[in-house]
Amino acid sequence: MPDTPPPEFSVPQQDQFLQVLSRDAAEAAFVAALRPRPLGDEAVTLDQLPGRVLAQDIAAPVDAPPFDRATVDGFALRAADLFEASDAEPVRLRLNPEVIHCGTAPALPVTLGTATPIATGGPIPRGADAVVMIEHTEPEGDGIAVARALAPGSFISFAGSDIARGQTVLRKGTMIGAREVAMLAAVGLDRAPVWRKPRVAVLSTGDELVQPGHKLKPAGVYDSNGPVIAAALRENGCDAAHLGAVPDDPALLTAAVRGAFATHDALILSGGTSKGAGDLTTKVIAGLGMPGIVAHGVALKPGKPLCLAVCDGKPVVVLPGFPTSAMFTFHEMVAPALRAMAGLPPQGSARIEATLPLRLTSELGRTEFAMVALTEGPDGAVAHPVAKGSGAVTAFAQADGFVTVPALVESLAPGTRAEVTLFGPGVTPPRLAVIGSHCIGLDAVVGRLAEQGLGVRILATGSQGGLGALKRRECDIAPIHLFDPATNSFNNPYLADGMRLIPGWRRMQGIVFRPGDARLEHRALPDALAALLADPEAIMVNRNQGSGTRVLIDRLLGGARPAGYWNQPNSHNAVAASVAQGRADWGLAILPVAEAMGLGFLPVADEHYDFAVWQDPRDSGALAAFEVALAQSADDLRALGFDPR
Repeated sequence: MPDTPPPEFSVPQQDQFLQVLSRDAAEAAFVAALRPRPLGDEAVTLDQLPGRVLAQDIAAPVDAPPFDRATVDGFALRAADLFEASDAEPVRLRLNPEVIHCGTAPALPVTLGTATPIATGGPIPRGADAVVMIEHTEPEGDGIAVARALAPGSFISFAGSDIARGQTVLRKGTMIGAREVAMLAAVGLDRAPVWRKPRVAVLSTGDELVQPGHKLKPAGVYDSNGPVIAAALRENGCDAAHLGAVPDDPALLTAAVRGAFATHDALILSGGTSKGAGDLTTKVIAGLGMPGIVAHGVALKPGKPLCLAVCDGKPVVVLPGFPTSAMFTFHEMVAPALRAMAGLPPQGSARIEATLPLRLTSELGRTEFAMVALTEGPDGAVAHPVAKGSGAVTAFAQADGFVTVPALVESLAPGTRAEVTLFGPGVTPPRLAVIGSHCIGLDAVVGRLAEQGLGVRILATGSQGGLGALKRRECDIAPIHLFDPATNSFNNPYLADGMRLIPGWRRMQGIVFRPGDARLEHRALPDALAALLADPEAIMVNRNQGSGTRVLIDRLLGGARPAGYWNQPNSHNAVAASVAQGRADWGLAILPVAEAMGLGFLPVADEHYDFAVWQDPRDSGALAAFEVALAQSADDLRALGFDPR
C-alpha cells in the first residue's frame, strides 16, 4: 500500500502589513482623525450632577448670603458702644423688644446704647455693625452687660461676601462634586447644563474567553479585560456597557461589532490585534466607516499590537489581549481622547508640595484642614489659603486642595513647604494666575481663555494685595485701579521696575443710594457728600482695606469717619445689597452693579481698570493669550457697561 502523503501544512498569512508607528505619531494620527470634543450638553438635576462636567459657565442669580447675617448666637449691637468695655467696667446695653431668628426680618433698628438678641444666621438689623457672643455677656435687668470690646464687623457675614450676584461661581469644564453642588444650591439652582457622557461599548474577542462566575473550560481563560476596561471607562467620565466576549467567528464578530458601533459613541475591543489567523477584528473595523484604521502597531512596551481607528467620527480601538498591555495602552493612548469627549481635563497627580506665601494660623488642639488655591511661583507651586469662614461655600470652589495643620501646631510660617492634598487627580497650578482687584468684566475675558483650555486662577485680594503678590512673583497678572493724586493718573505710578501695564477698560465708580433719597437725588457730588456727612443718621457701607475702592473712599472722605465706616465688605455687590436692603444708605460701587440692583448712582470717578504684569513673564504664551482674549472681549465688556481702552 503506497504511503499516504501528509496533509499540506500552510503558514497563516497576515493580510495587512503591520507598520509600527512611534507613540507620538500614532497619537497624532488618532487625534487628527477624531478631533475629540464634547458630544453635546444636557440639563441634569442636583442629585445626578456629581461626577459630571459643566458645559457652560454658571453665574450667580442672587447674592449669598442675601443679607448681612450673624455667625454666632448673641446680640447685635454697635461696636462703638463697647470701645471702653472691660472686666473692671462692663458696658450695660438695653435690649430691644424683639428676637431675631433665622427667617425673621428685623423690625427695630439698633441705636446707641441698645442691643438686639439674634440667633446664628439671623439678619443684622439696621444700625448694628457687630455681634457679641452670648457667652461673653451677662444678663442685667432689661439688658445685658458686656465686658470686652469688639471690632466692627465681628461675627457678621456680609451680604454678597460669599457669592456676589452676577459673579461666575462655576466655570465651563468644572468637574462637579459635593462642593460644586453646594455652590449651585446656595444660589438657588436645582440643575445645571453638563456634557453628555460618551456611551462606550466594550467587547472582548477570543474563543478562549470565559466570563467571570462561570466554570473554566479546557484551554480557557477568564475575561478580565472586559470588566476592567469598563471600570476604567467609568473612572474617565464615560457610560460603559460591557457586552461580553465574542468568539473568533467572522459572522458573529461582524454582527456584534456593527451592532455595538451603531448604538454607541465609541467602541473598544480587546484581543485579535496581533499577526495570525485569529486577526479578524481589524478586517471588521475596516468596513465600519472612514477613515478607518489610522494606526495598527505602536512602539510601546507593553502594547505594540494596539489598533486605533476612527470610523465616521467615532473612535474604535482594539486593545491588546494581555491585561497589562490592554490597561497600559488604554490609559496612555485612549483615555485622553475619551476624557476630552466627556469634557474632562487631563488626569494629574493627587498630592504636591507647595510654598505657603503667608502665615497660616491654626487653633491649638484641633487638626485643621486649610483649603488652598494653587499658583506657580519662582520656586514651584504656591498654596494660597482660601478662608471665607465656615459658612462660605466659595472656598471649596476656589480651592484646589488642602494643607493639614497638626493639632499641636499653632501656625505655619511664610515660606513653609507643605504637602497639599488635591481635591482631584487632575488639579495642578494653572498656567495663568490673576491676583488683585476683581471686576465682573474680568469673567468675560477669562471665559474666553477657559474655552481654549487654558487654566486660569483668580484670587480677589484687592489692588494692593495683587501688586504685592506680583512683586513676589506669585501671580502673572495683578488687576488694579489705583489713582495717584501727585501725577493725576491711574496705575502706572504704582508699578515696580520691570513691570508694565496692559490697558483694560474704564469704569465708573460712584455713590449708590436708594432712589428718592433727597440727600443724594439730583445733587452735585460736593453737596451730596456734605449732606451725608452732616446727617448722623446717614449710614455708609465701606470697602475692605487693600482694595482700590477703599483708597478712593478714604480720599473722598478726607479723614471723616461717618456711621458705617467700619462696615467693610469685600465686593461691589455686597455694598449695593446693603444699600438696596436699607441696612446702609450709601456706599461706593461701579455703575453696572448699581443698575443691576435698581439703585441711584452719583458718579465719583471715571477710573482705569488695568493689568500689571512683568516685562519678562513666566509664561509668555499664556500672557499673550490673555491679551488676545482681552481684545476679543471688547463687545462683551461694552455690553456689561464698561469702556474698553
